[in-house]
Amino acid sequence: MVFLFRLLSHLPLSAIHRLGGWLGRLTYLLSPTYRRNLRGNMAQAGIDPALNLPAAAEAGKQMLELSRIWMRTLDEANAQVVNVVGRGHLEAALAAGKGVVFLTPHLGCFEITAQYLSSFGDITVLYRPPKSAAAQELILMGRKRAQLHLAPADLSGVRALIKALKKGQMVGMLPDQAPKTGEGVWLDFFGRPAYTMTLAARLTETGAAALMTWGERLPGGRGYRIHFQLPTQPLTGDTVARAQQINHEIETLIRQCPAQYLWGYNRYKQPRGAEPPPA
Repeated sequence: MVFLFRLLSHLPLSAIHRLGGWLGRLTYLLSPTYRRNLRGNMAQAGIDPALNLPAAAEAGKQMLELSRIWMRTLDEANAQVVNVVGRGHLEAALAAGKGVVFLTPHLGCFEITAQYLSSFGDITVLYRPPKSAAAQELILMGRKRAQLHLAPADLSGVRALIKALKKGQMVGMLPDQAPKTGEGVWLDFFGRPAYTMTLAARLTETGAAALMTWGERLPGGRGYRIHFQLPTQPLTGDTVARAQQINHEIETLIRQCPAQYLWGYNRYKQPRGAEPPPA
């Protein structure tokens, strides 16, 4: 896998996105399970079914574009960021010195955001170690940078995130990732209960700034546009209320570019041992 990624990393981003688009469409056509999940999730969100196949193509691009980010130097990876929207929000949050929580859903190229942010200072990113040793090696090789630190999705990782915020540093996570049993609650997501992590909400209770962030994949392999947005409403209330607000903020981001959301992800699954979703 490492060899394949190194080989792909030498191709232009436009070529990688073409290959990824073909791969995504082929997966959609050949995998009934994937096709069913993607169609069902998009229908649940009220997304135009005409975007089903384009969304599958974008998912394929997301898979292969990792090679151009993980197998290149930080400068080379960040050179692919050609535009930044809302940079003022980023600068204001960093200047406050109370730490920043970046909430980045599975939208667009979510790998480029942490790489880009690491050029501004230390950032600790939550991740779930894969079962495959080869995949773990690839992730560690590609994501670790001088100022980009990885925190596993366990108690030690939570402590690392809190420690970083206390130092006034940045932390990042995928708030729409399905948590393990006991680490989430059933909350509304596009009109259906989804087991939702509470950690992101808890971190916003520390006084740190919260920014919604995503990396838009530009057409024709022209690079990426990173978006920094304030929540449409300040995150307030208890942990559960904040987690529900975050779900709604994610919905707002997705509607900005629905074709680039990872709809094939089984967002509504019930973790083993978790209580069933409410009727």
